[in-house]
Amino acid sequence: MSYQALARKWRPKNFTEVVGQGHVVKALANALDQERIHHAYLFTGTRGVGKTTLARIFAKCLNCEQGMTSSPCGTCGSCEEIDAGRFIDLIEVDAASRTKVEDTRELLDNVQYSPTRGNFKVYLIDEVHMLSGHSFNALLKTLEEPPPHVKFLLATTDSQKLPITVLSRCLQFNLKRLSNDAITTQLKKLLQAEEISFEKNALHALARSADGSMRDSLSLLDQAIAYSDGNVTDIAIHEMLGTVPREFLHKLMQALANSDSAAIMQATQELAQLSADFNGLFVDIIEVLHQVALSQAVPSMLETLEFDAALVKELTGSFSPEDVQLYYQIALIGKRDLYLSTTPQSALEMTLLRMLTFRPTESTKIKIDVAPSPGNTLKKTDTTQKTEKKIKESSESNKAGKPNKNASLKDLSENNEEWPKLVEKLGLQAVSYSLASNCSIESITDETITLHLAYKHEGIATKGAQQRLEKALQEYFGNELKLIIEISSNQLETPAKKKDRAREKIQSQAEKTAESDEAVKALKSQFGAEIIEGSVKPL
Repeated sequence: MSYQALARKWRPKNFTEVVGQGHVVKALANALDQERIHHAYLFTGTRGVGKTTLARIFAKCLNCEQGMTSSPCGTCGSCEEIDAGRFIDLIEVDAASRTKVEDTRELLDNVQYSPTRGNFKVYLIDEVHMLSGHSFNALLKTLEEPPPHVKFLLATTDSQKLPITVLSRCLQFNLKRLSNDAITTQLKKLLQAEEISFEKNALHALARSADGSMRDSLSLLDQAIAYSDGNVTDIAIHEMLGTVPREFLHKLMQALANSDSAAIMQATQELAQLSADFNGLFVDIIEVLHQVALSQAVPSMLETLEFDAALVKELTGSFSPEDVQLYYQIALIGKRDLYLSTTPQSALEMTLLRMLTFRPTESTKIKIDVAPSPGNTLKKTDTTQKTEKKIKESSESNKAGKPNKNASLKDLSENNEEWPKLVEKLGLQAVSYSLASNCSIESITDETITLHLAYKHEGIATKGAQQRLEKALQEYFGNELKLIIEISSNQLETPAKKKDRAREKIQSQAEKTAESDEAVKALKSQFGAEIIEGSVKPL
């Protein structure tokens, strides 16, 4: 017996076997059970998601010899003939090859005749958007008021090309792209039934390459089985697809976590030798960073990860939320600008080095050395050496300038004016800096610092921001201080308010200076000129 492709062999034969289209299956099954059958249905969606399959199952439900039902028997003559593609009352038309109006008229000439064997005569028109304008016009009247024994099932990948007059005559069902998890689960079930060994990561790679299409994933699986000689492994899949093995993704992300530019360069050079798909690698990096961000926001999501769980867990503890958000944005821009670079390898290298360079914290840990390639050694430039020297000197001066902890706590407790100065010295960023700037000191002891925060700023007192502020205070004073933030409804004097007043004062002085300028006065008197509010900026 000749071999049958997996996509044909495992085509669903009833609604319960359809994957990922529960919203459509539920509507069709309920309509059949309640005998509320419309005369025209339109199935839309990308390739390989089940449009034609659902239409055939629906035709089987209508013409099953056991009666119209949402669960056809599958064993009667009508069901078997529909599965085999030879049921006389199911007329399948490929609109892409029969676009002329003469073809449509010839098709409609037989609409008036009753079905030969089944309960209904079903017209299944695939890729209906390919019909010509005259063909649509010829179809309209019959589509609006067909005989009771006729049902139209239309399928298309581009519903926007259909005339609105056709859309208004049909019940429209939009089929979704399948998720990677749904495709992976189905492939796993299929391989177990076929008794073929496999690795889970290999199925995940196939699902990602299928891009939401079950038929594409089955075609790729057919190819993978042949390529790997009946043992579907992760390595074989990456070799077949030309994608980057996961080990390189792990290397790059771990090097990024360690701020190790030498390891990054070494990995990219190895990838270049493999002629890797750098665009796909950008997608992998973005997906991993996305998973890390979700795991940091919702820790319980780590338990649901099936792929790269160990890497995501490690990076969740290595990166701060600010790092992840910055890296994600840089990776998106790097992927967008990939085609502008001289080579994909240089695009990846510059994107990863940009992440290291602009990392919000631990910037002094970045290694500038480039991994030497055989026969070629890169040396640090004078500019690089000067930059490293400045970073080192800055770090040492910060350490040397740290005040004595007892004197600082005493000064802070006796004089609240020291709090704004301290906020600037702590080196805070983003939300934690905003939190500190909008707080005022309530009380200080040897073990605790209690701050008041206005009620309207309660939203910035996140757990992460409080932890970073507490850590900065502990490092500054050199002891294990506990930070307590209390929400207050009173008007508070905070560093942020002081800055706002100072800014308003400078702005007011700038506007007064502009008003008193002789040239401005002349323009006002001679031409009726006016200074636009907000246009004056202090120097």
